[in-house]
Amino acid sequence: MSDATAVPTHCPYCSLQCGMRLRPTGTAELPAEVVERTDFPVNRGALCGKGRTAPSVLSSRVRLTEPLVRSPDSGALEPASWEEALSAVAEGLSRTRAAHGPDAVGVFGGGGLTNEKAYTLGKFARLVLATSQIDYNGRFCMSSAAAAHQRAFGLDRGLPFPLEDIPRTGCVILVGSNLAETMPPALRYLTELKENGGKLIVVDPRRTRTAEQADLHLAPRPGTDLALALGLLHLVVAEGRVDEEFVAERTTGWEAARAGAMAHWPEHVERITGVPVPRLREAVAMFCDAGNSMVLTARGPEQQSKGTDTVGAWINLCLATGRAGRPLSGYGCLTGQGNGQGGREHGQKADQLPGYRKLDDPAARAHVAGVWGVAPETLPGPGRSAYELLDALGGEVRSLLLMGSNPVVSAPHAAHVEERLRSLDFLAVADVVLSETAALADVVLPVTQWAEETGTMTNLEGRVLLRRRALTPPPGVRTDLEVLHALAGLLGWEKGFPTDPEEVFEELRRASAGGPADYSGISYRRIEEEQGVFWPCPGEGHAGTPRLFLDRFATADGRARFVPVTHRQAAEETDAEYPVVLTTGRVVSQYQSGAQTRRVAELNAAAPGPFVELHPRLAERLGVAEGEPVAVVSRRGRAVAPARITGAIRPDTVFMPFHWYGEGRANTLVNPALDPVSRMPEFKVCAVRLEPVADGRATAG
Repeated sequence: MSDATAVPTHCPYCSLQCGMRLRPTGTAELPAEVVERTDFPVNRGALCGKGRTAPSVLSSRVRLTEPLVRSPDSGALEPASWEEALSAVAEGLSRTRAAHGPDAVGVFGGGGLTNEKAYTLGKFARLVLATSQIDYNGRFCMSSAAAAHQRAFGLDRGLPFPLEDIPRTGCVILVGSNLAETMPPALRYLTELKENGGKLIVVDPRRTRTAEQADLHLAPRPGTDLALALGLLHLVVAEGRVDEEFVAERTTGWEAARAGAMAHWPEHVERITGVPVPRLREAVAMFCDAGNSMVLTARGPEQQSKGTDTVGAWINLCLATGRAGRPLSGYGCLTGQGNGQGGREHGQKADQLPGYRKLDDPAARAHVAGVWGVAPETLPGPGRSAYELLDALGGEVRSLLLMGSNPVVSAPHAAHVEERLRSLDFLAVADVVLSETAALADVVLPVTQWAEETGTMTNLEGRVLLRRRALTPPPGVRTDLEVLHALAGLLGWEKGFPTDPEEVFEELRRASAGGPADYSGISYRRIEEEQGVFWPCPGEGHAGTPRLFLDRFATADGRARFVPVTHRQAAEETDAEYPVVLTTGRVVSQYQSGAQTRRVAELNAAAPGPFVELHPRLAERLGVAEGEPVAVVSRRGRAVAPARITGAIRPDTVFMPFHWYGEGRANTLVNPALDPVSRMPEFKVCAVRLEPVADGRATAG
């Protein structure tokens, strides 16, 4: 087949949403192959191993192709017809509502769902089920940065500028991100930055592949990023580097934020973080002496019980130095999941309606209710955040509809979450594979994948993209929109849940109109013609907004707001019993809970299982050699994996990737302590102890 048969689309994994083309092969084993797509500006043809091998999961060998219903006799999941499966879901949800009320039914979504599916799932929860109990796994992605954006700028978009601006700035501080592993095609932007004479500062407790590219690597103790940012701001003030004109003309609240920073003098910050004072001064000089500068954060500073304040401290640094609201300068967040941005904008987050409207805002409720043709007072109020919803399962929430998520692996305090899922009266899961969570369900619904359906995604730049259907799904598989349409009908809603994604998007445009995330001027046609359209785009004649805040911030008075913050400890500090800090993260060849990537042979060969990364001095004290099993124990549980010994990590810290189930499940260990604003769990820091595993072998999960 020629390239003319290849359909332009986007990778199904991270928030770069790299452009690719898919060429059908006509075989069931590998239904499509990837063809390079150099015209898409984000990746310019480059793909990581996950993107190149993405069609492998389309194989009927690894994916679900028929509904499964748990047999009351055998207790096993057994094949069933769609009619039987959908009736079982409708009956299970209805039974719970009748016995315990609508809020006893929960809905849990995913950051990989298209905008159309996220929008419809939120509408289904609030209209058909009339429940307030809906949230999604994107809460675990960048909710702290989103909350900090809202407080400082009045608007949350991951990057307020396109990626193409990064190589053209003078200095980038990259905080808690290992792009070389998590978004390899994006690393070129940092390489080009350095080729253009710019400087790169990386903040990470590990000397990662990304940190190796840095002009300056700062390795703070996990959980101390907030103190580090405050220490840098202290030096900015002490050295007379504040942009007084910018602060006076475009911000409010500086004096209180300044006072907070002045309580974090360099020597004090060195004691907290372990970063030497000369390195702090070097970072400030590098950042401020550049003509323009940026701070980019990721999960490192955000996945903490003080993540909102931590991101706020980095934003304060940008504001005080005039590095925000100007070309080639600013603060941005590197969103993780494929549609982590759009997924929360349009209604599957506990407190939001489409268009990034607040659920407790009467005007927002009236607008969306008008689009939906219901009375505003019939819409339920805000519900529980993601972990709080999972924690309530089997108690106040008795049944759950789950789409596109695998919390048995991805949630904090994962063994507890697994137990909560098992305690439900009824669990229905819609997914493309039989994940560890789907294996617990009463009903499993096999749904289409990225290559088999059309829909929009919003990448980390706020660029709305279109993924076109390239393949016919196998018999026995339905789209999520078809599933929600059928369930709505069985539950008494014959209209309002179309199955055509473009029809859904047209309604989403109306629902978002006038909201902070305004998509009303975006259409499928425009997206294809323009290689994506940046929101907000409030009309068809509007060009979209690739760069935010250049004229004013999205606050009532147009000024950015300094928010005073002060350092505080992690929710769980080390002690004599648990003397080591655990931090978690990703590896390049696996993705999130691994539900899909662990089914790809090439990726498994590169990353076959979990490991514990530890410093040689720590390994020597334990008597553990490279590759030997080591147990990591926290107050919540125990995980076992092979030791990987390296001088690239702090001696007081260990690292585990979180992609695997079984005894190597890292999220068994992590602390579910929540940020008071964002409700983000503290994935990135908890106290553990390490134990050698006598006469044992670590498994691959």
